[in-house]
Amino acid sequence: MAKIFRVSARAGMTRVVEPVARRLLRLGVSPNAVTVAGTVGVLVGALGFGARGHLITGLVIVTLSALTDMLDGTMARLSGGSTTFGAFLDSSLDRVADAAIFGAVTYWLAVTGHHWGAVAGLICLTAGQIVSYVKARAEGLGMTCNVGIAERPERLITVGVGGLLSGVHLDWGLPAALWVLAVLSVVTVAQRILHVYRQSRRATQSADA
Repeated sequence: MAKIFRVSARAGMTRVVEPVARRLLRLGVSPNAVTVAGTVGVLVGALGFGARGHLITGLVIVTLSALTDMLDGTMARLSGGSTTFGAFLDSSLDRVADAAIFGAVTYWLAVTGHHWGAVAGLICLTAGQIVSYVKARAEGLGMTCNVGIAERPERLITVGVGGLLSGVHLDWGLPAALWVLAVLSVVTVAQRILHVYRQSRRATQSADA
């Protein structure tokens, strides 16, 4: 259900984003430049505002900057398809952005005395990177790994909702969201490892047959 909703939402957003993408291409802006600009925006929102406790401002900046992830993809498609380097750059900078977001909220929780919330943030930060690594490693070995209850969009939405709640003075919001996400992220790591194990086992059995 979540994947169906995500696909539908993405299709709707594409219709909005496509005219902007065409305009930027006519101006000579490259998809890679948009990717870098979006990541810089996330860093400003997360580290410049979120880490200092300005959660609403940071959330708005990060959300607007994260929308460039769809914009650069649309630009790449309109200009003839993503290049190998473009795909590599986009994936790499996504990891930078994720680390900045979760690092920022973890730091803020730690310095404001929400130590258990900070522990959840560290789990989310670590597990989120492992989720991405497992997929990349599996694909590098010729397998698929598009499974898991908490993929990147779900992780960002969850921490965003938590930041919004804490930003309107519901202090339990961010720690609670991070603990929920920590559990879901660990489950996702397990789901992906199990998925790869099953593929590897089937491949071994086929080779032995």
